[in-house]
Amino acid sequence: MTIRLISDLHLHAGAPEIAENFLRYLDERGRHAEALYILGDFFEAWIGDDYLGEFETRIMAALRKVSDSGTRLYFMHGNRDFLIGEGFAQATGVTLLPDPSVVTLGDQCVLLMHGDSLCTRDEAYMQFRGMARDPQWQAQILAMPVEQRLELARNLRSQSGEANSNKAEDIMDVTPDEVVREMTQHGVYTLIHGHTHRPAVHELDIDGEPARRIVLGDWQPHQGWEILIEANGTPALTRLDF
Repeated sequence: MTIRLISDLHLHAGAPEIAENFLRYLDERGRHAEALYILGDFFEAWIGDDYLGEFETRIMAALRKVSDSGTRLYFMHGNRDFLIGEGFAQATGVTLLPDPSVVTLGDQCVLLMHGDSLCTRDEAYMQFRGMARDPQWQAQILAMPVEQRLELARNLRSQSGEANSNKAEDIMDVTPDEVVREMTQHGVYTLIHGHTHRPAVHELDIDGEPARRIVLGDWQPHQGWEILIEANGTPALTRLDF
């Protein structure tokens, strides 16, 4: 049994090296796994399942090939690709997971999150997140013409970059009390998430019991990150060198 988890690839046509690394990853590792979990920000932007260019179509076809081979694929929305919907799921064979989700990985229950909802000190972002995850708001966006949606996505990325450049580092990281609250609420001692681009294993104490928060890193042209679980073993954060 092999289970793999990844996040924050931020795939787009302007970063072909990362896309090629991911396609090789699927062929060499993904199709040999029992399950592959993608924990959000898989794409740099997604404006709707009705807008598919050559790049998106190629990535989706690769996912379909892996799911057809028998690997179970799971996808959790991130803050960049929250408009991925059932059309994408049907075309690729992925199962959409709510954020958060408690799943059994190996012999333990694990809480999976994208991670952005844990950054509660970033009040401006949390306001935007509440709006962006509202089904009514999403429906309004998806009803816009494609060109309008493309322009909106460009503006949001630009605004996000400018805003983040002016924020203190701790504001963009998770709030420790929120981590403990989520883990306690869901009755788990292992949390896996991405979003912050700060790969690490953090040892915690939850109600007097040892616990862990494992953070996936983002992918770059020559490096990626995954969490690997084999034969009911401990989740291992692993750097991938390409």
